[in-house]
Amino acid sequence: METENILVVDDEEAIREVVSTMLESKGYHCTAVHNGRAAQEQVKKATPDLVLSDMIMPEMDGIRLLEWMRNYDPEVPVIMVTAIHDISTALEAIRRGAYDYILKPFEKDQLFLGVGRALQHRRLIIENRNYQRNLEQLVEERTAQLTAKHVELEQSYDETLEALGSALDLKDAELEGHCQRVTAFCIEIAKAVGVAEPYLPVLARAAFLHDIGKMAIPDKILLKAGPLDDHEKQIMRKHCQDGYNMLVRIPFLHDAAEIVLAHQECYDGSGYPRGLKGEQIPLGARIFAVADSLDAMISDRPYRRALPMSHALKEIKRCSGSQFDPKVVDVFMKFPEEHWLDLREHFGSPLRLAHLKNL
Repeated sequence: METENILVVDDEEAIREVVSTMLESKGYHCTAVHNGRAAQEQVKKATPDLVLSDMIMPEMDGIRLLEWMRNYDPEVPVIMVTAIHDISTALEAIRRGAYDYILKPFEKDQLFLGVGRALQHRRLIIENRNYQRNLEQLVEERTAQLTAKHVELEQSYDETLEALGSALDLKDAELEGHCQRVTAFCIEIAKAVGVAEPYLPVLARAAFLHDIGKMAIPDKILLKAGPLDDHEKQIMRKHCQDGYNMLVRIPFLHDAAEIVLAHQECYDGSGYPRGLKGEQIPLGARIFAVADSLDAMISDRPYRRALPMSHALKEIKRCSGSQFDPKVVDVFMKFPEEHWLDLREHFGSPLRLAHLKNL
């Protein structure tokens, strides 16, 4: 253990020397000064572990020194030394923050006992502070580790989504890139609508995987060049439920599965599979409906060339209140045409959730 430093403050030189000699015999290092002013200067040079101060001194007495020490470094204990007839003053010092007081004339055992208790008190304060500091550092390190693991897990999620999306692209090559574009559009609209940030990854995963149920649709129906008959339409409509069934059992896709199930619902209740109406439809699905229709209209399809952006915007506005949520459409229409065209070209592929904050 390092030698503990004690500052002895007394205007009588003989007392300073006697007290210092007794304490140094116990292994302490002592510095002695003649009044409070000199004590202040010494403390500023090197903070002691304990201040042992007389009460009555010229220029700056013990009470004023005590008050200054409480402001300068409240962790340093102060023991006041006073004559027996000044006991009321000593008690006042205790009320003002002194650790203890010693009455003059004092004996060695009394001095050693008081000093020992005060220094033990300081050691406990320092140990507790170091414990708290180490605990905070440990919490910070563990938090950083958990954050790194969370980022690693998110990246693993992204890779899983990319693999699923690639499998769907192989199934229906005509729609290559559609999932990524719709995801970018969805997140841009969602941010403008003001959805909570934790909801963005949920919406992104749902948008990216909205057509995953088409993996269960027979190729002769999914890739049919001509119009579908009523029976084939019923089979095609099952892709919402099939997609939901695929995703709902995966913990990190459970919430996204609800949006996938509702992504073909219409605001007026004319959609499928459950005929939901208005705000019965999850907000993510209402946002998706606008984003999906936009990309479908401005992209090439086997049966037609891409439509102009101006036509797509007019159609979305026309269907506000029937197919689309009017509030979502209002937010969507505040963006200029060029914004969506630029986003379509530069959203980034393959999709990474880390890109969402930059959209």
